[in-house]
Amino acid sequence: MSLKISKTYNDEEALAQMALDNQDAFKALYEKYSGKMLLYAFNVIKNKETAEDIIQNIFVDFWSKRTHVEINNIESYLFRAVKYQIFNFFRNQKLAIEDITRLNIIDISISASQKIEYHQLEKTINEMVAKLPKRCKEIFEMSRFKFKSHKEIADELGISVQAVKNQISRALIFIKDELRKEEYLLFSFFIANLLLVGNTTH
Repeated sequence: MSLKISKTYNDEEALAQMALDNQDAFKALYEKYSGKMLLYAFNVIKNKETAEDIIQNIFVDFWSKRTHVEINNIESYLFRAVKYQIFNFFRNQKLAIEDITRLNIIDISISASQKIEYHQLEKTINEMVAKLPKRCKEIFEMSRFKFKSHKEIADELGISVQAVKNQISRALIFIKDELRKEEYLLFSFFIANLLLVGNTTH
């Protein structure tokens, strides 16, 4: 989808202009983030049409809330919306063994009837992230919450891509071990993996 934009906006300007019904500002944000969001959604659910529908629905909702939504970080807000929509998609589809195996997340069958509180799990994960060593926490947050690629993080911090991968792996091992201690349901482990997926591209 190609949109002609007559002005360049940073995120804060675009958000402020959207509140004034400026469609040009909205288009600027769409052009900036929709491609990355679509790639993320497709990589998880492996269905292009469904991924496209998810992204379109998110932006329709984003525009409808333009006058009253409070956003500190647009990218985090949009990717959080993608993750939540993917969560709903799998719950509605009654996640089965073949879905889990295809996603390479866990290889045992789980029941979609095992309901969890998405936001509570996210809060729990955030609390666990806060316990990570300083450098590990910084790198993990850049990957999972700021959606930076391994290379982007490495370039920004002046370290190797492998060092970035090692720190992220260390964080994931710690968080998943902590989740096991909390005796989370198996379905929660799937959603935790969804919440913890990062951007490894480019």
